[in-house]
Amino acid sequence: TACCAIYGQKELQEFLPSLWSSLRREVFQTASEKIETECLAALHALSACLSRSVLTSDSEDLLDSFLSSILQDCRHHLCEPDMKLVWPSAKLLQAAAGASLRTYHCITRSILPLLLDQYTKHTQSSQRRTILEMLLGFLELQQKWGHVEEDESTLLSLQAPVCSVVFSALTDPSVQLQLVGIKALTVLGSLQGFLSSSDLELAVDHLIRLALHEEDSQSSEAAMEAAGFLAPTYPKVFSGHMVPRLEQELQSGRAGKGESYHNHRSLQQRCLQALAAVSTHTSIVRETVPVLLQHLQKMQKGTEARNTQDVVSVCQSLHRVALQCQQDAEGCWYFHQTVVPCLLAMAVQAAMQESTHTLPGKALLEEEVLAAMIPVISAATTHLSPELAAQSVSHVVPLFLDGEVSFLPQNSFPCSFQPFGDGECLEAQRRLVALLMAFVCSLPRDVAIPQQEWLLRELLALSCSCNCPFTATTAAKCFAGLVNKHPAGKGAGADAGVPAHRWQGEWLSLSLPSPGQQLDEILQLAVNRMEPGLVEGPRRMQALTLLLWVTKALVLRYHPLSSCLTDKLLGLLGDTELGPAAADGFSLLMAESPDVLHKGCHADVRIMFRQRFFTDNVPKLVQGFHGAGPDMKANYLKGLSHVLNYLPKPVLVTELPTLLSLLLEALSCSDRVVQLSTLSCLHPLLLEAPQIMSLHVDTLVTKFLNLTSSPAMAVRIAALRCAHALTSLPTTVLLPYKGRVIRALAKPLDDKKRLVRKEAVTARGEW
Repeated sequence: TACCAIYGQKELQEFLPSLWSSLRREVFQTASEKIETECLAALHALSACLSRSVLTSDSEDLLDSFLSSILQDCRHHLCEPDMKLVWPSAKLLQAAAGASLRTYHCITRSILPLLLDQYTKHTQSSQRRTILEMLLGFLELQQKWGHVEEDESTLLSLQAPVCSVVFSALTDPSVQLQLVGIKALTVLGSLQGFLSSSDLELAVDHLIRLALHEEDSQSSEAAMEAAGFLAPTYPKVFSGHMVPRLEQELQSGRAGKGESYHNHRSLQQRCLQALAAVSTHTSIVRETVPVLLQHLQKMQKGTEARNTQDVVSVCQSLHRVALQCQQDAEGCWYFHQTVVPCLLAMAVQAAMQESTHTLPGKALLEEEVLAAMIPVISAATTHLSPELAAQSVSHVVPLFLDGEVSFLPQNSFPCSFQPFGDGECLEAQRRLVALLMAFVCSLPRDVAIPQQEWLLRELLALSCSCNCPFTATTAAKCFAGLVNKHPAGKGAGADAGVPAHRWQGEWLSLSLPSPGQQLDEILQLAVNRMEPGLVEGPRRMQALTLLLWVTKALVLRYHPLSSCLTDKLLGLLGDTELGPAAADGFSLLMAESPDVLHKGCHADVRIMFRQRFFTDNVPKLVQGFHGAGPDMKANYLKGLSHVLNYLPKPVLVTELPTLLSLLLEALSCSDRVVQLSTLSCLHPLLLEAPQIMSLHVDTLVTKFLNLTSSPAMAVRIAALRCAHALTSLPTTVLLPYKGRVIRALAKPLDDKKRLVRKEAVTARGEW
């Protein structure tokens, strides 16, 4: 291969027959995939080298004779009834054909008609699939060379039989053959000018049938993906032919006679998925989005209990469309200004019906549905230009603060919208703060939010006083998302090292010397609300939730107040009531949050915040563990294992010697979460730091084997994986334990759970 880049046909000429003979033998007889791959690369390089060589008037064209010998030795294998050497031959032919446009034309002229002929001769689906996969390989090579040249292309002259073969595969009962047919169709569709308008319409018909009515979900999903791939190339065909058919199926109402409700619902689900999948071009999005919203409005008026899951399905489809629109400014703005006001209007309508005790639309207020709407609004907002985002925010924020509903479609509501108002009858309206969070926390950082300080105060009050945990948590997250992006106050540059015992009263004035700054003021207010709530009362858990989210918002942006808040959290690990939840809070601080405070929604996330958090707080966790009573030690271990779990592995390896004894102690803890976190922390270390881990092999073997009989399935699986990972330690270290481990691992081979048995087989076999 390296020679072919330097030498030309003159130097290669005398070796060509023997090189071909050797390469062919290796591919036909090899037991090694690596050798086969290198042989095919060498053949490709040889063909490319001969294609590049400049011919003089008296020199022989070696490429033709070289390709002739390849065809002569491989072609007949494609026709053998047992199909024994079909794949090796096809691979050799494709390696040569991919070298240049000239080699491609030379080989396909001979091979494509032969493959088409073989497809019709063989009747078994498995044989047809093999032949179509080979054909697909050659079609993909044509893709590499781009436009189909009319005068030279074999493919164009075989348009009718190629389409016929692909369409016959799409109607075959074999799912595997269908899948190859769908792949082939996407390749044909990507070849400019290959499919005629009648072929395209037939292709769309096949895709609709497979997407909606094919029993096997693999074929259905593949057909939807293919439609999404081809739609940008043929937007008129898909918006004119596929979208109306899907809309018709979706609107067909209740299950037909003799059709079970389950089948009908499955068809509706597939219609929704297909509408989303095909929305890959702005002109199609303009057709599909109104259909999805109309369906959602129709369901809002329904009163069935099953309504919730159906509404979630529509939201999932809208979310997929939103993600597909993000890279196209026009499509993104169309989606945003169409979908966001519509979702808000429906949710507001449902909340008001709940406030006035009328029944329909209740599904829209379910946590599950609101949680499904959040990613739709978020994805529709993150990619807006600052100008368009500013235009949108000027409507949405006044809706929540002033009840300004004039921008919503169908805005004649039975009462006023006051999500931040007092009174039990407004509980439903308060839940919609989740949608406000989705919107304002996804805006670009440079977009000014009108009445932001008032909004922050309202969110803070709601997060501390609301009786509904869902509403209180979303208000806390929304508050944290805005604080994270808020321009820094003067206190932002102050010394972060304020002692934890200063929490009460005067400590904040030390780290924030300028209370006139808006951010400093709002943080002071937040601390004043959290402090008494954490000490006593019925809403301690809500105060902790607010503390966690505000701490995360500040940790991500390196705000100096974050260390004081973290110290308060560390102090809560020793609290009887809040200790376990505070320990789990360390996972929230370190993990990527799916809906707010991540880079995708423009949050201020510093690049090494996890390492910094580790350096600042792990020594305090270790110190707290040693000083804690026996009942509280588990909380410190749990907090520590969460921090270590999210730390980049190279950093963890360097800190391993100081922390390993504590991790081993954590394995003896009875808390399943601690055990699981510690095991998942140790697993990569066994692979990446075998020398250090070898020093503790005796303890590790004992602990892992004990945990293979844990009552928790997840712990048993993790322990078996660690027992398996032990085999990466030096053999001399492991040999004394071999017999003991093999005997101990015989027991989980009979575990009642299949996944545990599977891990046990792998681990025991390795030992």
